[in-house]
Amino acid sequence: MPKQITLDGWLISHLAILLKKASSHVTKTKTPLVLYRNTLEEEEEAYQETVCTITDGYVIVQVITSGGGVVPSFQQQFVFTPDEFPNWLMRKSKDLFLQCIDTLEEQFN
Repeated sequence: MPKQITLDGWLISHLAILLKKASSHVTKTKTPLVLYRNTLEEEEEAYQETVCTITDGYVIVQVITSGGGVVPSFQQQFVFTPDEFPNWLMRKSKDLFLQCIDTLEEQFN
C-alpha cells in the first residue's frame, strides 16, 4: 500500500525544503531574507509588528515595538531550525504559513 500523506503534512515538508534552499542562499549572499512582516497593533504613531527572517541555518521571529515616541524594542524573539519552523508556523497561522511558501517559491522555484 502506498504511503499516504495529508495536505498539511505535504505543505510542512514543502516549506522545510524551501527554507533549506533559502538558508543556503543566505549563507552564500550573507544577507538575511524577510519571510514576512505582520503588524499586530497600531496606536497613534506607535506600532507592534512581527518580523520573520531566515539567516544562515535559522528562522528568527521577532516581535518589535517602535514608532512615535516609543524607543524600538524587542518584545519577544523565537529561534527555529528550518525543520522546526514549519510545524510551529502551521499551528500559529495558516495565512502566514502560505505567505511564506509564496515568498519562497517566487524566489527559489
